Amino acid sequence: MKKILIIEDDESICKELSVLLANAGYEAMILKDFEHALKECLSAQADLILLDIHIPCINGQLLLQNIRKESNVPIIMVTSSNSEVDEVLSMSYGADDYITKPYNPTILLLRINAIFKRLHQVSDTLKYRDMQIHIQKGIIENEKKQILLTKNEMLIFSYLVNHQNQMVTRDDLMTLLWNSNEFINDNALTVNISRLRNKLRDIGCEDAIETRKGYGYILL
Repeated sequence: MKKILIIEDDESICKELSVLLANAGYEAMILKDFEHALKECLSAQADLILLDIHIPCINGQLLLQNIRKESNVPIIMVTSSNSEVDEVLSMSYGADDYITKPYNPTILLLRINAIFKRLHQVSDTLKYRDMQIHIQKGIIENEKKQILLTKNEMLIFSYLVNHQNQMVTRDDLMTLLWNSNEFINDNALTVNISRLRNKLRDIGCEDAIETRKGYGYILL
C-alpha cells in the first residue's frame, strides 16, 4: 500500500484528505510536528507528499527546497493561492504537481495516480527470483552470470515479469511488440519465447515460462 503524507495545518482538510486517500486504497499519514517538519518528512518514508504552501513554522516552498536536498519523493503542492508566481516557484523548486483549493477530489486522485504510474514506467530495473533485469541495457544477471537479451526478448520478458503468475495471451504479446514498432508474426513470437526460455535456463531459471495451450503463457 502506497503511503501519502499530508502536510496541512487545517484539521478539517486533513480529515477530508485522509478519508479520500483511504477510500482510494492509500495509507494516509498526517504531519503533526511542524517545528521539525523536515525531519518528520524524511523519517515518514512516504511514497508521496501533499504539501500546503502556508503552514506553521516554515513556508511550504522552503520545506520543498529542503526536502529536495535529501529526497526525490514525489510532492504535490496544495494551496488556496491561485497565484501563477507560487505555481512557477513550486515547480522550479522541484514540485511534481500543483493543485489549488478548493480542489476536485477526483482530479487530485487522478494526479496522484498519474505520478505513481509515471514513476513505474520510468523504472529501468526489475527483479525476478535472484535476477536483476536492466531493461534499457537489455541485460539479465544474477551473482553468477550475465546474459544479453534482444530487444524483443526483453520486451516480452519485462511484460511477463510485470504480470507474473498471471495469464498472458499471445495476442497480448503481439500487441505489445506491434505497439513498440517491432513487426513480428506468430511464428516469430514462438521463436522469441523459445530463445528467452533457453537464456533463462542458462542463468539458472528452469521452467520459468509455462505454456498454456490454446491461450498463452504464464511466468511462474
